[in-house]
Amino acid sequence: MFTSCKIVARRLKLKPSSFQSMCFGKYSTTVLKSAYGEVDVPDQTLSQFVWSSSSGWKNLPALTCGISGRSYTFGASENLCKVGAQAFLANTGLKPGDRIGLLLPNVPEYMVAVHAALQAGLIVTFANPLYTVPELTRQFQSAKVRCIITIPQLLEAAQTVSKTLANYDCTINIGGSAEPEQRILGLESLLSPSENVKLPEVRPSDIAVLLYSSGTTGIPKGVMLTHRNLVTNIIQLTDRALIDYSDPTDEFQETVLTVLPFFHIYGFNTILNYMTYIGAHLVTIPKFTPQDYIACLENHKPTVLFVVPSLLLLLITHPEVTPQHLSSVKKIFCGAAPMKKGLIDQFFKKIGRNDCTVSQGYGMTETSPSVTITPYTMPYSKSGSCGKLLPSTLARVIDLTDGKDVGMPNKSGELLVKGPQIMKGYLDNPKATSEAIDIDGWLHTGDVVYYDEDEYFYVVDRTKELIKVKGNQVSPTELESLILEMQGVADAAVIGIPDNVAGELPKAYVVKKPGFDSVTPEQVQEFVASKVATYKKLAAGVTFLDAIPRNSAGKILRNELKNLSS
Repeated sequence: MFTSCKIVARRLKLKPSSFQSMCFGKYSTTVLKSAYGEVDVPDQTLSQFVWSSSSGWKNLPALTCGISGRSYTFGASENLCKVGAQAFLANTGLKPGDRIGLLLPNVPEYMVAVHAALQAGLIVTFANPLYTVPELTRQFQSAKVRCIITIPQLLEAAQTVSKTLANYDCTINIGGSAEPEQRILGLESLLSPSENVKLPEVRPSDIAVLLYSSGTTGIPKGVMLTHRNLVTNIIQLTDRALIDYSDPTDEFQETVLTVLPFFHIYGFNTILNYMTYIGAHLVTIPKFTPQDYIACLENHKPTVLFVVPSLLLLLITHPEVTPQHLSSVKKIFCGAAPMKKGLIDQFFKKIGRNDCTVSQGYGMTETSPSVTITPYTMPYSKSGSCGKLLPSTLARVIDLTDGKDVGMPNKSGELLVKGPQIMKGYLDNPKATSEAIDIDGWLHTGDVVYYDEDEYFYVVDRTKELIKVKGNQVSPTELESLILEMQGVADAAVIGIPDNVAGELPKAYVVKKPGFDSVTPEQVQEFVASKVATYKKLAAGVTFLDAIPRNSAGKILRNELKNLSS
């Protein structure tokens, strides 16, 4: 819409903003529409769509473990997914509509586990392997998980959690042995053909996955994404005006080194599903170490890297990473956190060439995840932008104080988006759903952005309170609740402190109860560390206050706390 106004305004020799005001009045809604048109979405499930293009490259590698060398071709992967779907229904006691939890690092079998489950009509939820037992328990109880798929190293945690789950059926141990008396099945239980089992009819409108996100505020909630949501977002990213990629041939195949976790929506749909759909070879690393990553750069010569800013910074600054290690890389995609122009400049200086495109986008779990992406033809002057709207995507930017549309470029406000990639809603939480998606279908992202005259978007800040540690979401509310469980703590507030490597680190402000003067910052840090994943630790420290600053409604004034820390 804004583009059309610009054209007419030029002809009338008026500023676009003035023309809009004349036409639509003070309270008009300024809807920005993608310049890339609309997408046609086939009536297919996610699995049907992902494998729909693979007939021409069945013998090419689809997934390879960068550490062990274990590898599966496209043909083998697709077949194992079908066999696994039949085995799920024949051997586990699960039935269509049941929910399973994946507690896995990035391994080639992730693809088989997910798509076998989806073809069996199951709903999948993903958990971070770094989660503690209490964190896993909360998520899997919320999702009503009846089966956990894991590996031997995480089996003990999976079994502990399983004892808390109602109507639990079994645990599947990838790479480990079966223990029938403990209801533990080996991987072979999913690889035994059961041709007499008829697979159910799965509809594109059915829920495919439950990904847990803190949304705009609060404790993590289950985001319900349908098959159609996920398929749509893949198609939106295949527009060749946005992303330049090559179809596989006998002579060439895109190779993607992926360490970003598949349990994250970015890793799951943008990497695992999208890259499989276009015929790329995914090289996985189960646990990131700089040494393993550098070795994979050297041994597999990837053409594509998916990164977060902290990983790109490592590639720039690590003394063992040379331009030669990166010589095969032609495309870099950055997500999960904004990448600044200065970091991009440092990367090009490192590699010493300009034939590599660095793209970044904007998205969230609730949008499957992508909303914008920088076109590969983007001019250098737009560096630092998170790109333009994907096809079939609408956006508005509203004023933070009065909620009215800002109606003009280069003015910041909260981003609202609408499109077929928007989630169905939050699991068992209609209140949170209605707070996120308004009556007109606009998703209120909680992120502060602006767009320029060419409708490139830029992330400025976020209204939501989430802390992003190396791309991982950390809920201040969750950490505050834990701190308040500690003896001697009267009140607590957590904020994110800027960090050059991690992006942000959690810091706590704590009020002691009378008579507990002996409580130390280290004790608070240790208490929290024993209950959370590593990235949620209070790595930026603990400071004691006489009182937590709050407004009249009791809401924590986090900006005041940030001023204290600056």
